[in-house]
Amino acid sequence: MKIICIGRNYANHAKELGNTIPSEPLFFLKPETAIQPKGHPFFIPDFSNEIHYELELVVRIDRIGKNIDEKFAHKYYSQIGLGIDFTARDIQKKCKEKGLPWEKAKGFDGSAQISRRFIDKSELDLNNITFSLERNGEQVQNGNSKDMLFSIDKLIAYLSQFYTLKIGDLIYTGTPEGVGKVEQDDILKGFIGKREMFIVPIK
Repeated sequence: MKIICIGRNYANHAKELGNTIPSEPLFFLKPETAIQPKGHPFFIPDFSNEIHYELELVVRIDRIGKNIDEKFAHKYYSQIGLGIDFTARDIQKKCKEKGLPWEKAKGFDGSAQISRRFIDKSELDLNNITFSLERNGEQVQNGNSKDMLFSIDKLIAYLSQFYTLKIGDLIYTGTPEGVGKVEQDDILKGFIGKREMFIVPIK
């Protein structure tokens, strides 16, 4: 199983971190061990003092495909979930400053939260999916798929040029603005529309 994460897919998030807006999708991978065990709290790792939450819509691939035409991309997934791309921002910053890869800031164990359930895409308007994150009862992120620079189908078509997409692969589609640091004893709740998708205690 591959976990493919899209970077800078919302213009306002790129701007809040001082990054340029990409002309084509940017992506990186997380290992399978990044998946946060369902129902487990997220433990802040000892190696970082600045773990950020990044809420994202998640697509699960349910058909094998390579070099997929965008007009056929909708046939390769049927459900939408919600996840958090936990990021060690302090480590990422140091790596960027040195021009080094920053996978260790993104792919550490437990860095990929994912909702227990997925929603059938027939129940959603894929071009108008609202999603949000609450931290200790206060909304900190609020996004809509209509604001993606690259749609789900465009992402699938693009990624399949480089990787064969397989059943069970996950695509984290990028985070909107409002990312921030987690603290011990925080409670994070993720929503698609009004549907609660996950609760993550921070330890």
